[in-house]
Amino acid sequence: MRVLGVDPGLTRCGVGVVEGTAGRPLTMLGVGVVRTTADAEIGSRLVAIEQGIEAWIDEHRPELVAVERVFAQHNVRTVMGTAQASAVAMLCASRRGIPVALHTPSEVKAAVTGSGRADKAQVGAMVTRLLRLDAPPKPADAADALALAICHIWRAPAMNRLQQAQAAARSSRIPTTASVRKVTR
Repeated sequence: MRVLGVDPGLTRCGVGVVEGTAGRPLTMLGVGVVRTTADAEIGSRLVAIEQGIEAWIDEHRPELVAVERVFAQHNVRTVMGTAQASAVAMLCASRRGIPVALHTPSEVKAAVTGSGRADKAQVGAMVTRLLRLDAPPKPADAADALALAICHIWRAPAMNRLQQAQAAARSSRIPTTASVRKVTR
């Protein structure tokens, strides 16, 4: 499976492509950051992010795009920018029919380091180790994007089985015409 991880942000939007399957060594195919200037208009910043993500999708042809789920912070301005960049990434993938998965920061940290409370340095160190890199990707947004891709590759098989089980349970609970009996008093 080839996954494009996106760590959304207006100034630095981390992107990283990882290929592999759960239980096997993973391979990094690319890592980087789509940058915009803080003094530019929001519309042009979002277009720049779109163009950057489109270029990554064109170059690496991911089967899935994993995006960090936006979580509430005290700084509303930061949350809004992150949410806007996240929406751009989801739009780019969806426009091409590429599935999108959202993962929370603590879910990604737990998958990669074993602790949902790991700091950025721990995530970077584990990404470096798991992908057999010489040094942690810089900036941290790039390492976080790779961590998102790793998280999805490792969690996808279990998530698929869970979704199939939930669908089967729902379909077995839906009464059919033949199984519905009229109750009289």
